[in-house]
Amino acid sequence: MSNSLTRRRPDAAFVVRIIGIVLFAYFFFGFMLVPCLNTLTSIFTTKNAAGETDPWAVIRFFFAGNMGRYVWNSLKLAICLVITVNVVGVSIVLLTEYFDIKGANILRLGYMTTMIYSGVALVTGYLFLYDPNGILTTALADAIPGFNRSWFSGFNAVLFTMTFACTSNHALFLRNAIRGIDYNTVEAARNMGAKPFKVLWKVVFPTLVPTMFSLTVMTFITGLCAMSAPTLLGYDSINPEIVRLAGSSVADESFPQARAALLSIILAMFTIVLLTVLSAYERKGHYLSVSKTKAKLVKQKITNPVWNVLAHIYAYVLFIIYMIPVVMIIIFSFQTYGAIRMKKLDLSNWTLINYFGTQDYEYLTNRGTYKLRKGSISGLFANEATLGGIKMSFLLSVIAAALACLIVVVACNYIFKNRNKKSGIVLEYCLLFPWLLPTILICYSYRTYFNSDAIWYVGNMNLYYAENVRLLIVLAYTVVKLPFSLRMIKAAFYSIDTELEDAARNMGASGLRTFLKVKLPIILPSVLAVFALNFNALFTEYDMSATFASSYGTSYAMVIQSMCAEEGLYGYNVNASGRRCASTVFIMIVSGIILYLVYGVGGRDLGERLEAKARRKRILNRMTGVFRRSGDSAVEEPGEQL
Repeated sequence: MSNSLTRRRPDAAFVVRIIGIVLFAYFFFGFMLVPCLNTLTSIFTTKNAAGETDPWAVIRFFFAGNMGRYVWNSLKLAICLVITVNVVGVSIVLLTEYFDIKGANILRLGYMTTMIYSGVALVTGYLFLYDPNGILTTALADAIPGFNRSWFSGFNAVLFTMTFACTSNHALFLRNAIRGIDYNTVEAARNMGAKPFKVLWKVVFPTLVPTMFSLTVMTFITGLCAMSAPTLLGYDSINPEIVRLAGSSVADESFPQARAALLSIILAMFTIVLLTVLSAYERKGHYLSVSKTKAKLVKQKITNPVWNVLAHIYAYVLFIIYMIPVVMIIIFSFQTYGAIRMKKLDLSNWTLINYFGTQDYEYLTNRGTYKLRKGSISGLFANEATLGGIKMSFLLSVIAAALACLIVVVACNYIFKNRNKKSGIVLEYCLLFPWLLPTILICYSYRTYFNSDAIWYVGNMNLYYAENVRLLIVLAYTVVKLPFSLRMIKAAFYSIDTELEDAARNMGASGLRTFLKVKLPIILPSVLAVFALNFNALFTEYDMSATFASSYGTSYAMVIQSMCAEEGLYGYNVNASGRRCASTVFIMIVSGIILYLVYGVGGRDLGERLEAKARRKRILNRMTGVFRRSGDSAVEEPGEQL
């Protein structure tokens, strides 16, 4: 009997393995590889005016038309962003972590505000200040006669906005790199007579080169694939043009779908080359000179009084630039519709109408009569379109974030079991495949490939039709988040002690029971952190939802973008600016809570968590003791009166 059972176990494991391989092949080829290959082949299957297939028609049109302008504009933006973002990013890290600047903790909080709101929320926040009717633009126009109200548009506006929006990676990763510098090396250079700025250039900066190189490549890719800022600020770059062409037809212009596909492939080529260069650079290895006993970095004082004053001025100017949008948006989110419309701060009149409730709106028609629209002024949580966008983004983001974590956890378990086999390596590289492609290429491929009822492996169902597009958006969200989830969760698997797994196996536990009872509890905090970060990124994402552009899958970011349209015309889109401010504050709160749970609570080690738990227990015991004593005294008082 025991021999028959032992013979059955490999059969069951073999069946599970075959099912896993089939499901993975279905997912990888069906939803990652084939749609992108279809986009590539569509470039060379274009038909000319005579109805004949002309493989080079789109490429000839690229060189003859103005398509090259979009590529050059994106390249120009990416190159300029590499310079400006690195200058500002390195500055904010040095000012808060390396130099002794007064108020560094407050400055750090201001510089990190871009971590709690980004993308379309950040761009609309800047528009609230700097657009032709913005607060600061209005103030400048009143103070300076002949001031150009349309100054904040085009390339300069995009560069300014993205320069301060893209420094969050520097605030995270470069800050950690600087804090990891061995102070003994800095002190040794100072003892040898090196001046402070020479120490910075010769000792500190060389240790930051690997981090700086990675940040530079990622900044270049971000500028190349920019979407929300060029769309809202009116700059002709690749991604907005791809979205425009995806919604066009041959009746409007020449082969728009093939042109969008060509631009997507060009973006993919740039991304692949840059990531290949980054990987080759990382494989070279880097060697740092440190002492046997590493010392914590001590902040350096700027001894020259002139440079010290200039550094403080520069630090607080940057702080003001970062904080003005945040402060003004929070304040105006509690102002009335009239104050927001006129961009005039009314400190005597505060309201919650931008968040809750409705008000009637009266406007003057072109016939000279007044007309009333009841409930036209609505708050964030009272407006049907805004609330629908929040619900849609919440559900799609939760499902996609959970799916990405589930797929990666199962894959990592297999990869670590077969770490010395080719199957594990192949699986890992397949999950990293979406990192080689721009997000818009994946979404555009989904939109064009699955907009058909002839795809047999999805049951001949048009996934872009009506409510089916929600499933398509979830699949796109999941695929895009697989590489990031893999990198983070795979690092958590390295913390599992193999002796625990061996002990469970020796005690007769099956592979599934060992995973659920031993491995999963160890990696669960990291998995939950990755889930939270994925949700935080997807909840307010704009690029993918704008590419799908379906009324059945209108995300929260798309609703926020629609709030930038003309406001109050014929009583429609009333109080959009107020809801926009309230939406930005709501996003800040949600992102702030998630980042606190991940980096604040989740960043503590076991000792810190136990200490915090004991502290909470002492506070609870103290409070219950106070209430118990007050209750006893309340019981004794009637007896004393008797």
